[in-house]
Amino acid sequence: MTDYLVIYEQGDTSWGAYSPDVPGVFAVGETRSETEALMAEALAAHLELLRDRGLPIPQPHNSAGLVQVA
Repeated sequence: MTDYLVIYEQGDTSWGAYSPDVPGVFAVGETRSETEALMAEALAAHLELLRDRGLPIPQPHNSAGLVQVA
């Protein structure tokens, strides 16, 4: 199992998600929880399609951290 960084962004009326390691895969939902589930499904489906077609699987190379500001 591979972990991919996913960025979640809250908009005015919805949540969005994308992975910088897997371009073109994204999800939008009404709540963060819904968006997390949709993004997991989207990533899994995309990677399965790449495997089925014999295409290279992108390897994660991004990470995230928090910066504390006074």
